[in-house]
Amino acid sequence: MSVLDLIGSTPVLQLNRMVSHRALRGRVFLKLEYLNPGHSKKDRVALEIIREARFDGSLALGQTVVELTSGNTGTGLAIVCGAFGHPFIAVMSRGNSMERARMMEALGATVELVDQAPDGTSGQVSGADLALVEIRVRQLVDKFDAFRADQFSLPGSVHAHEFYTGPELWAQCGGQVDAFVDFVGSAGSFTGVMRALRKVRSDVRGYVVEPAVAAVLSGAQARSTYHRIQGGGYAMTELPLLDRSLVDGYLAVDDDTVIRTTRLLARLEGVFGGFSTGANVAAALNLLEESDEPISIAALACDSGLKYMSTDLY
Repeated sequence: MSVLDLIGSTPVLQLNRMVSHRALRGRVFLKLEYLNPGHSKKDRVALEIIREARFDGSLALGQTVVELTSGNTGTGLAIVCGAFGHPFIAVMSRGNSMERARMMEALGATVELVDQAPDGTSGQVSGADLALVEIRVRQLVDKFDAFRADQFSLPGSVHAHEFYTGPELWAQCGGQVDAFVDFVGSAGSFTGVMRALRKVRSDVRGYVVEPAVAAVLSGAQARSTYHRIQGGGYAMTELPLLDRSLVDGYLAVDDDTVIRTTRLLARLEGVFGGFSTGANVAAALNLLEESDEPISIAALACDSGLKYMSTDLY
């Protein structure tokens, strides 16, 4: 057995106390993806991208791997590349929490930090910041003749959740899922999980979760490109992996609600999640409140709060 065998098969928790706290009817199921070895759902993505690339020959034995990351995919790739014997270079904006850079380095990755755009704010990564990271990634791919583990375009980002996360979630919830909500970064988990759920029940509803100030996927104008929900909401109007045929609606959440929900989740349910976990739970509770009848909503606890101890999340 290797560390790769420990990726996936994460448990599901029913958030009874969170639902009762809001005096709501219905159920919220939270799949605890932060219990993967790298403490996020992106371990699955890293494993599937590398496994598929090695299988189809686009990644040669011992070839260097490079990828843009907010920290979670990079951590997963550090683990997976280490197990398969590939050098890995993670490229990350300085706007992300530094715990993630330290964790990737501890796991054997080389980490390149890219300065934020001139109007950047520490702890908040915008589309402009991401564009600067992308420039550096392309330079490194050319320099090292590296394989680009592009989480924003490679099908492995979707397959990881379509073939594994989604079916696990359906079985663990006893086939009782009416809706799935997901805060999107690459949109791989939204599309993958929803494809899996729709295969077994065609009327499962899918909701994309976005920051209130940058809900551009819903068609709204971005009021700001900066928010505190790290790992997504980059104000990109189109995402290559987002299958809009699976989207039944868009849910916006603001920073304060996300932080308050994340803290309450830790106190009431013992789930120590990050910003995006709080975003998903806040959106699920709001959707439950708006429903005319009790429904069952599923979501992912995307990563661990341990990755944000240098921020004021807790």
